Amino acid sequence: MEKLQQHIKELYLEKDKKRPIQKNILKFIEEIGELAEAIIKQDKNNMEEEFADVLAWLISLANIYDIDLEKAFYKKYPPGPCPKCKQKPCVCNDF
Repeated sequence: MEKLQQHIKELYLEKDKKRPIQKNILKFIEEIGELAEAIIKQDKNNMEEEFADVLAWLISLANIYDIDLEKAFYKKYPPGPCPKCKQKPCVCNDF
């Protein structure tokens, strides 16, 4: 994740910081919508592109706010069993 985040930072951070945050958020949401469409249509090739776009915009937003995504991820989802049910794999009944 660190390499991905650094790569996106080098490519886009300056441009992303100049754009109003609302536009960055809207672009992220737009990409989520495009991913949802690809998943619903079961279009694997398009899914790959849209997963990449969603990840890139997520990373861009994290970079704007100087959030280390890997650190944040493992803080929320530490290695090991599920923090709720204490099982691996998780057996929580979320639905």
